[in-house]
Amino acid sequence: MSDSAIEKEIQEKGLTAPRVTPTDLQANISTVYYFTAGDGVHGVAVSEGQSQSNYSSGLDLLTFCVIVLRNGFTVTGESACASPENFNAELGQKIARQNAEQKIWPLMGYALKQQLADQAAQ
Repeated sequence: MSDSAIEKEIQEKGLTAPRVTPTDLQANISTVYYFTAGDGVHGVAVSEGQSQSNYSSGLDLLTFCVIVLRNGFTVTGESACASPENFNAELGQKIARQNAEQKIWPLMGYALKQQLADQAAQ
């Protein structure tokens, strides 16, 4: 079930207590970066002054997404393609981002729970 389908069901059931919503999660994202493992290896080679880097072309099939949250914390997601013939950069980025966003939910849930506990203790 997708995040939007779950959100729709929550709203239909009238569940209105404080919670993290998909809108909250998206609003907490400051910056998003995408790159392949091949890009990373190439970047290291350039930074070390090497004119050319030799690496497995399979590294170009591993896509990373780095999400920087508003407070500066980072989360990562990845997408690996087994067959080079199936590699699609746009699809790899979507999957990597989805994997990264799934790591944000528990972080924001924890922060909300802490806020609610602090309010209850006052």
